[in-house]
Amino acid sequence: MSVSVLILTLNEERNLPACLQAIGWCDDIVVYDSFSSDRTVEIAKASGARVVQRRFDNYGNQREAARKEVAYKYPWVLALDADEAPDQELTNEILNIAALPTCQTNAFRMRRKDYFMGRWIKHSTLYPSWFIRLYKPSSIRYERRSVHEYPMVDGQIGELRGHLTHQSFNKGFGDWIRKHVRYAELEATENIRQIQLGTMDWLGLFAGDEPVRKRRALKSLSCYLPFRPTLRFLYMYVLRMGMLDGHAGLTYCRLLAIYEYLIVLQTKELKRREQGLPV
Repeated sequence: MSVSVLILTLNEERNLPACLQAIGWCDDIVVYDSFSSDRTVEIAKASGARVVQRRFDNYGNQREAARKEVAYKYPWVLALDADEAPDQELTNEILNIAALPTCQTNAFRMRRKDYFMGRWIKHSTLYPSWFIRLYKPSSIRYERRSVHEYPMVDGQIGELRGHLTHQSFNKGFGDWIRKHVRYAELEATENIRQIQLGTMDWLGLFAGDEPVRKRRALKSLSCYLPFRPTLRFLYMYVLRMGMLDGHAGLTYCRLLAIYEYLIVLQTKELKRREQGLPV
């Protein structure tokens, strides 16, 4: 028994070949594409992957549609972005799990190593951050969240020792900035929605055994903090020791502060629009 692999794409001709090469052991690769305008679909089909296309609306809906509407060959699915790849240790763990005749665990968390300027920036990226990427599709569902979506799991969740490698700057600074401008728009929309609905998870601040819940609660709290970009920079560069990542760490922490400022500006813009005020 093996594992199906799901890759979400939009104009990923630069990243997709390396991702496909890293999962060459898989005979059921599904490229879930948002109608790319470059050679993404061509590259996917040439590798033998199945291509399914859906018009993108938001990240939560996209992942939920891919989970629910695709007929996978195997009971386990490994979900990747095109700029990610499993290392050998993680690959071995995944294949060992798939080979078990029965497994009571329905999903597994894994860590990710983010690379920038040719090096792993361990301290500047909140490592170890955990992501549920290996799952039984029938045992999870994605929440209706525009960005930074996370699956809700029915049953046990395990943890793997291996890592995903993440090359988020492969397409250059311009692409990273454009992507995070969009993230900021979606994040601001989520902030406004949570404030209006009163759904802020303040107890999550103390959820030490639930790292994703705690991280999200901290992000929600940051909506109310003054000097948010500066605080994010100091937190990442000083408290999280981003300085140990050298020049790459300094640059990355500055980029994160810019991202936070974009969220602040987008949130203010949405509030002014709601009040009928000029932007």
